[in-house]
This record gives sequence, structure tokens and C-alpha cells, in this order.
Amino acid sequence: MHMDTDNGSCGNYERQFSDRLRFLRNRKRISAREMSIALGQNVNYVNLIENGKRTPSLRGFFSICDCLGCAPQDFFGGEEADGTEERGEPENVQRELSVAVRQLTEEQSRAVLRMLRSFIGAQ
Repeated sequence: MHMDTDNGSCGNYERQFSDRLRFLRNRKRISAREMSIALGQNVNYVNLIENGKRTPSLRGFFSICDCLGCAPQDFFGGEEADGTEERGEPENVQRELSVAVRQLTEEQSRAVLRMLRSFIGAQ
């Protein structure tokens, strides 16, 4: 199999990746800076990816998916390909909670934990 080494077809995939990242990030209403920080990266990390100046590693891609609350296959057009999202599925809700909690201050985290404990105790 011959691999084309020019950047023609790869450039298209990179552009689609960048566009998809921007779309999913905007839909979550998270800024590129906030997402970069949540990923533990430089504040410009996501912006560089979205502008085609950087490509994440596979591990970086998985972290991006976790941050967005989607599975890798969904990033590339699974359930969210048309911009709609199935809400309420336990896996998606847990991912979304995980992403949200990472953005809280210590004080906010303690308040949320107290609230969760009250819900669990009320069952």
C-alpha cells in the first residue's frame, strides 16, 4: 500500500479534527483556555490544535475526549455527529460530572460532595 507523504489528505483530516474539536468544545460552552488548563496543558494548547499548528498525541486525544465527555468513536461522528446529543445515559452523565468537578475550586468541590452525600443518604 502506497502512503501519500504530501500533506494533502492528511491536511484535510487535520482540518476536520480541528473543526470537530472546536464544535464539540463550543457546544460544551468551555473556552479553549479553560479546556487547555483542564487538560493540564499550556493555556494555548487547544487553540494551537484548533488552528492546525499542533496535533495531539493519542494519549492527548483520549484526554480531550474525557474532557469533552465523549468516547473516541463519538468524537469522530458517533452519536454526536449531527450536533445532537443523547442526554441522560449514565456513562455520559458520569463523564460530564467528572469534567465539571475538575474545574471546581476546593471549596466548591466540598459543597458538591456534601450535596451528593445528602442525595445518597436520601435513597
